[in-house]
Amino acid sequence: FLVDYLSSEGNTVEDPMLKGLSRESDNGLDPRPADGSPAWTNTAVSYPTSFFDEVDYKGAFGEDLWIKGWTALYQNGIVAKASDNLITIQDDDITAGSGDVYWTNDNEYLLDGFVFVEAGTSLHIQAGTVIKGKQSPTTGDIASALIICRDARIYAEGTKTNPIIFTSEYDDVDIPDDGTDLDYRDETYYGLWGGLEILGRATLNVTSEQVVEGMPADEPRAMYGGNKDDDTSGVLRYISIRYTGIAVEANKELQGLTMGAVGSGTVVEYIESFCSGDDGFEFFGGTFNSKYLVSAFNADDSFDYDQGFKGNHQFWFAIQAPDLGDHLGEWDSGDEGALTAEPLSQPVIYNATFLGRGLDASGGSTGILYKEYGGGEVYNSIISDFDGKGIQIDSGAGSTSYDRWQAGEIKLENNIWYSGDAALSDFVAQPFLVDYLSSEGNTVEDPMLMGLSREPDNSLDPRPEVGSPAWTSTEVSYPSDFFDQVNYKGAFGEDFWINGWTALYQNGVTNPILTGIEDENIDSGLPTQFELSQNYPNPFNPTTTIQFSIPKASDVRLVVYNILGQRVDVLVNEYKNAGTYSINFNASKLASGIYIYRLEAGSTAVTKKMTLLK
Repeated sequence: FLVDYLSSEGNTVEDPMLKGLSRESDNGLDPRPADGSPAWTNTAVSYPTSFFDEVDYKGAFGEDLWIKGWTALYQNGIVAKASDNLITIQDDDITAGSGDVYWTNDNEYLLDGFVFVEAGTSLHIQAGTVIKGKQSPTTGDIASALIICRDARIYAEGTKTNPIIFTSEYDDVDIPDDGTDLDYRDETYYGLWGGLEILGRATLNVTSEQVVEGMPADEPRAMYGGNKDDDTSGVLRYISIRYTGIAVEANKELQGLTMGAVGSGTVVEYIESFCSGDDGFEFFGGTFNSKYLVSAFNADDSFDYDQGFKGNHQFWFAIQAPDLGDHLGEWDSGDEGALTAEPLSQPVIYNATFLGRGLDASGGSTGILYKEYGGGEVYNSIISDFDGKGIQIDSGAGSTSYDRWQAGEIKLENNIWYSGDAALSDFVAQPFLVDYLSSEGNTVEDPMLMGLSREPDNSLDPRPEVGSPAWTSTEVSYPSDFFDQVNYKGAFGEDFWINGWTALYQNGVTNPILTGIEDENIDSGLPTQFELSQNYPNPFNPTTTIQFSIPKASDVRLVVYNILGQRVDVLVNEYKNAGTYSINFNASKLASGIYIYRLEAGSTAVTKKMTLLK
């Protein structure tokens, strides 16, 4: 009777053509239907309610291999790791004048050798796309890299929850613990491929055109420079670049992100360079502006510029690994023989947080080094946690950066410097510079950052605590509409903007502050007493609301801890007016258990418990 019933109700007996049926730990399980499978082509029953997703296939899987990343099947190596839509890209695959080229997040792209996006081509990269570089190209090139040539464009626009990731072929971005996760003491984690290079037509001060470092000297497509300072190379936003810095010859490496003469028409925001074998960022000239750059655990300089680099820049964050890394900033103007040529390097930087190798690191290094006639301006920033000199301006015979300082073309105003108990003269060896810094609003004091860990222990949090001088000390005013007018020093206020999209976050280094926190003042009347209400609902899964009242304006801090007393989230850390506030707390990334939340306002504090049940 069942045979007859099934035969009459549209059931078929045929091969569903699933892509892989392995049960072994060989990355061979892929239960998605292949092209031409009857799962795609046979008639489906219509869906009766809005609960059901209306899909065009039979079975649990269409194109989305949704068991990838989070299941034991995946983490034990049974499910296919790499995208089945792995597309190898070589140089000939993108030719000059190709128009619009699209890379989408349902594919994974493998760069095999130098891939030039040439003039007349616009490369569009969808949010969530992963691009990898081969360490040993089959093309005969010395490295793999993506190069956006002059008069080409790149539109790479990721999001905070769906970044674009450039990484090594060995990096499975869905598994933090996959063999390329954070181990900055192991040199094999660095220099695995060549990185991303953007080349433009802005004015240089060396010659009108140059071949970018690391490229063959006879490669015309690798030229940068010109006379168009408003040139555009496209849009770069929410991009993480990992494990780059491969050495192509002695003292020549391909960095995380290299920008050669990139013009002011280019959008550069939310870019991370992580574990580069050389510099995190290297800027050869250029007039572009930038915000929210992260240089983390790179082996040489965090930010390196020269050849007439300019532009406005805000919210730069650098953190060095213990005992690794040279300068937080190595800032030059020209090359030997053209040191004083125009345009001179003169970027304007506001709200940077530069963290060195740690107070107890060995070897010693200089935080910021101005050399080779380099200039530039730094305001409202934090330079801390370094083990050597905080800053040096090269002086001596000939044209030096000391000349630029005397001309007022090096400015360092209203910054916080901190190296433990050291006085300014302990980490600044030049008396003229000690005097200058002391007279320009710079202070030597603990910026009271929330967490300085470099380990994958969810403890890095470079935001200033309540009461930090980063919140309370005088700031330099902001000169143009480009700069966000903020009320703190350093790259961070309350917004922990490195979370969600960076390798620092995905490798478990940063404090996993949760998203979905909403703050609402729900009562216009002034409360008469300090009060912290029990969260509702309690127990909860995964969201709950916490309400509190403060009878007078004060600094307020609301923090969530686990049962071991480890901080898992900071919900409020700011000055608030008297009132009653409601906070929506999303614990979707936390495990079930008892959590403690503590409210501090002025000299008063109260603690309560809540239970997360999943």
